Amino acid sequence: MNNQVDLKHKDVTEKILHAFYKIVYPQLGYGFLEKVYENAMAVALTSMGLKVEPQVEILVYFQNQVVGEHFADLVVNEAVIVELKAASRLSPEHEAQLLNYLRATPYEVGLLLNFGPKPDFKRKAYDNYRKTHTWKPN
Repeated sequence: MNNQVDLKHKDVTEKILHAFYKIVYPQLGYGFLEKVYENAMAVALTSMGLKVEPQVEILVYFQNQVVGEHFADLVVNEAVIVELKAASRLSPEHEAQLLNYLRATPYEVGLLLNFGPKPDFKRKAYDNYRKTHTWKPN
């Protein structure tokens, strides 16, 4: 019996978490602004051979009209949204933000990384078949 869970984009998320826990957090620690961590993660992930897009615009649609916009901190390998925080701890609002980003895009996997006093992360998935029409396919 195989106890391993088959996670979508597992290879990419494992590399992102490696960069977070083994490279960026040990060198920078806690106390910088989110933008510093965003830039450092982009450098680390790019050096690992991953494609990194910073500040990706997310348009939210309602009845085929744009009703809002957000910006995902990073999109990695055109597959995983990475949202970065520098808070004392992750909150339900942070998790809701990431889930809404997933709902409003064709991306199905997201990581919420917190550069707090203790590094922490949450992995979220939202399958495209469950989504309402809050985004327009290309």
